[in-house]
Amino acid sequence: MLKTDLILRNPLRLIGSESEDVFPPGGFGAVLARAGVGKTAFLVQISLNSLLKSNNVLHISLNDPIQKVNLWYQEVFRHIANQYNVKQVEELWDSLLPHRFIMTFKVDDFSVPRLQERLTDLTEQQIFNPQMLIVDGLPFDASVRASLLDLKTLAQKYAFQVWFTVRTHRHEEPDMDGLPAQLKEVGDIFEMAIQLQPKGEEIHITVLKGGNIRTQGPLLLIDPATMLIKNQDSAATAH
Repeated sequence: MLKTDLILRNPLRLIGSESEDVFPPGGFGAVLARAGVGKTAFLVQISLNSLLKSNNVLHISLNDPIQKVNLWYQEVFRHIANQYNVKQVEELWDSLLPHRFIMTFKVDDFSVPRLQERLTDLTEQQIFNPQMLIVDGLPFDASVRASLLDLKTLAQKYAFQVWFTVRTHRHEEPDMDGLPAQLKEVGDIFEMAIQLQPKGEEIHITVLKGGNIRTQGPLLLIDPATMLIKNQDSAATAH
């Protein structure tokens, strides 16, 4: 009941019927922002919402060691627990861990064949079968399209969704369709793109592609103090 309650309260539902159901298995989602704005925290919240539904999430970090990724999860989870006055914090946390697997690569060592090799080891031995992948830290440079297409094939084979962090830069202008420059050559591969943009003391969340866009302007905000996602109505009430 507690898990269901947290899922129902999750403001991520505003971007679609369910946070991880805004695009089908095999689909790609991107979270775009400048450095330090909250891309990893955002994806950790997407991951936690999926873990609450007992879905398996494979979190791939190309920047941070396993210990640091785990700290991200613990910090975000405890903020959520505090926000909703969760009493059985340790029990709930322990129930999520079997559904999460953290994998790290150095950026230069990451490739889809290497990932497939490690995935095969996990799945054939029934150690872990992911339903969602998070790829944090992949450089979206000129050569990324070929890797993304290979990863798309892999995602469709295993029927998992993939979320990416995409680092943008302040000086770059968006493309004619509104997508940041990093997605200019690969935007067609993505079912969803979400931008995090600092505006004054707030961080606005804007759906650039896909999802259930109900109104003009940002539906969701990020609280800079906790890095938790909140809806605009609750933010206005708080003020």
